[in-house]
Amino acid sequence: MDITKLSAFEMRKKISKKEISSKELVTAHFNRIEEVEKNINAFITLNKEEALKTAEKVDEKIKNGEQIGLLAGLPIGVKDNIVTKDLRTTCGSKMLENFIPPYDATVVTRIKEADGIIMGKTNMDEFAMGSSTETSYFGPTKNPIDTERVPGGSSGGSAAAVKSGEVALALGTDTGGSIRQPASYCDVVGIKPSYGIVSRYGAVSMANTLDQVGVFGRDVRDAVFMLSAITGYDKKDSTSFNNPEGTIIFGSFPEEIDYKDYLKGMKIGLPREFTYEGMDPRINEEITKSIKMFESLGAEIEEISLPHIEYGLAAYYIISTSEISSNLARFDGVKYGYRAKEYNTLDELYTNSRTEAFGEEVKRRIMLGTYSLSRGYADDHYKKALKVRTLIKNDFDKAFSKYDIILSPTCPVLPFKLGEKVNDPLAMYMGDLFTVPVNLAGLCSMSIPCGYVEGLPVGLQIIGNRLKEANIIKAGLGFEGGVKNGL
Repeated sequence: MDITKLSAFEMRKKISKKEISSKELVTAHFNRIEEVEKNINAFITLNKEEALKTAEKVDEKIKNGEQIGLLAGLPIGVKDNIVTKDLRTTCGSKMLENFIPPYDATVVTRIKEADGIIMGKTNMDEFAMGSSTETSYFGPTKNPIDTERVPGGSSGGSAAAVKSGEVALALGTDTGGSIRQPASYCDVVGIKPSYGIVSRYGAVSMANTLDQVGVFGRDVRDAVFMLSAITGYDKKDSTSFNNPEGTIIFGSFPEEIDYKDYLKGMKIGLPREFTYEGMDPRINEEITKSIKMFESLGAEIEEISLPHIEYGLAAYYIISTSEISSNLARFDGVKYGYRAKEYNTLDELYTNSRTEAFGEEVKRRIMLGTYSLSRGYADDHYKKALKVRTLIKNDFDKAFSKYDIILSPTCPVLPFKLGEKVNDPLAMYMGDLFTVPVNLAGLCSMSIPCGYVEGLPVGLQIIGNRLKEANIIKAGLGFEGGVKNGL
């Protein structure tokens, strides 16, 4: 039996029953990494020595009959913009090539408290800016399904690591689709939770009001399993949601899930605006098949309108780049990170350090954001984008007053070849068309595999209202059950 092919849920069960040890599981995954990593490049930094030590501690706990955590013994990848104490955190950039953080992000602390095993830091687009993991200073990650194609981005390393069996679970961040799009391209499940229910403390900011830490798993249960361990209020994060009634996500499921019950009577909206001229029609065919399955399992489906959604992409790129311009000002060659070797004045230090250490996409977005915030343009660009954001949120609020979830494609195009769009930023940005509105409104969303086109995976996006993760989880479990049972 190849234990790297088991679901995380099955791995956890076998560890708790002493059928396999945590050290055996971790060793098997490092062997898998050694086998495939040269072709995938999913990791920037590995954590082998510490991971094996942690695995031995988990095994000792089990041997002594001590209580073990929810993630006990499970191999986990962490996106490289989530800080890890004493383990290099680069954000995929030359700017932080040798940065060793002095503390753990809250989500990392929670993984450790749940006895999860951090295998290493996964590759990503530089500072999470990109949709293909091609802007990484450490080279592109390749899609395990077809290594000539991109895995999506910016969390492409995490998605590829889960798909290729290098880890059981992984963390990513999602600012405008950076979990859901690579989940779609790599044929795994990715969940972007509601803004504020997972702490962002220790996640290097790209755009504060849009960023959200989320998870990858091989199926819905695995992804929710992971999400359960990291969800909860954090006083260190001023945007963290304090839920006085307790846990929003539930980490335990019965051994057998009766998927048919999850979709009966569920009200689903289909936005007529979620299409565009450049969309691959074959993706629509797979989405249509998925919609018919929802109907066959008892869901009630109606077409709806989200009238301001067409402005979502433009509003997103104005707001996100404006926040990027502000957030990345801290990387100046003075406090930490890369410092230019040649300069005569303080201005030259700033200019040379940033010119040498930032990649082209990062520079592009900083310039766009600086322009949008500049005197004479802020009212015409940034403030208008904020107003559009409110209109989009209101559209979703109106829809969710009648419907439990909203369905759409995750991406308008199939995984494209490496190098195909890297020099065409506008074409790259269009890949986020269906995902960015979710971040603008702070909603929860999941990408789940729903079919193939010529061997390439298609993702279905399930969108839920704020703090209504239970709805997208039920929909995902119901749909996944239907697929597994050949409906």
